[in-house]
Amino acid sequence: MTHEQWLAFCRAAVEDLRGVFASMPTRVEREPILGTGVGGDETTRVDGAAEDAIVARLERLHEEERLEFHLVSEELGERSFGNSPALRVVVDPIDGSLNAKRNIPFFSVSIAVAEGPALRDVVFGFVHDFGSGEEWTATRGGGAWLNGEQLGAVRPKDEIEILALEATVAAAVADKAEALAGFARRLRIMGSLALSLCNLAAGRVDAVCSLREARAVDIAAAQLLVREVGLPIMFVDAAPFDAGPLDTVPRSPVAAAGSQELCERLAYIVAT
Repeated sequence: MTHEQWLAFCRAAVEDLRGVFASMPTRVEREPILGTGVGGDETTRVDGAAEDAIVARLERLHEEERLEFHLVSEELGERSFGNSPALRVVVDPIDGSLNAKRNIPFFSVSIAVAEGPALRDVVFGFVHDFGSGEEWTATRGGGAWLNGEQLGAVRPKDEIEILALEATVAAAVADKAEALAGFARRLRIMGSLALSLCNLAAGRVDAVCSLREARAVDIAAAQLLVREVGLPIMFVDAAPFDAGPLDTVPRSPVAAAGSQELCERLAYIVAT
């Protein structure tokens, strides 16, 4: 499929998810726990319903277009559509699940398409913000876009005015607060790693880090936007970022910033 066809697929998936959220208007419907997903987090009713909607659309794509691919998704794990598909589709049906459960309007769907098993193989990335309605897209070698406008003209600041922290609990923030005070002027904890990385690509924040191990489903799409605007992103304590497998395993905290020097400083703070 072409990038334009994948974009159409993703936009259709967004409409499916809007229907899911409309059918579960409050936390009463959204937050009952169904079990534990393959990624290790609790699967709530809204998580399960969102994934079911996207998987159903992918099943139709496989049946109608005879497209073979290997699906990597947060709750179900991995599933192949076809005998030996080289293409990978990496999905986080809801990035920012706690926000979604509590009706805080900052959560997203993240969909990435890759021509191989590693982060370096991602060729198309799509993130939709259900709060603002913003659509973030990127193609490998083709740039990064916000609502059809190319990103890259506005860069993060050289001095870190705003650092976006993700994958946080209060104790983890308290543990790093003193060290981060010498790095960043202000902190933002918004609740979606994918969206925080997208906002870095737009120059809205100056650096991003997660305080616990990130998974490929969290970052596969958004990292392409970051890299397409020429910004560095790295694992804090794992193998080279490019080689990161497209799976559901928590790999490493992630750091990203406007320069390699700032990125490495941030990674050092998170690691120590």
